[in-house]
Amino acid sequence: MYVIRLADGTLRVPQSLSSDDGRLIGNAYVEVSPGDPDYDRWLPEALTEEELAERRRRWREDNDELEREFLAFKAERDG
Repeated sequence: MYVIRLADGTLRVPQSLSSDDGRLIGNAYVEVSPGDPDYDRWLPEALTEEELAERRRRWREDNDELEREFLAFKAERDG
């Protein structure tokens, strides 16, 4: 999950919730507005929605070689 910077400057920061025994209950985004004490900490790694869409598009288009390597590795391990 990525930190997403919205057009109005608000950041959507991923947050996970886990139970007392460490099991994952869920993932969500919390919104952090400019002026919030944590805003400056998250801003450097934030991506715009457009940048995030571009990363996803590139991953889908450019992962053929990685997928081939993984399938070959998996085939070797599966016998």
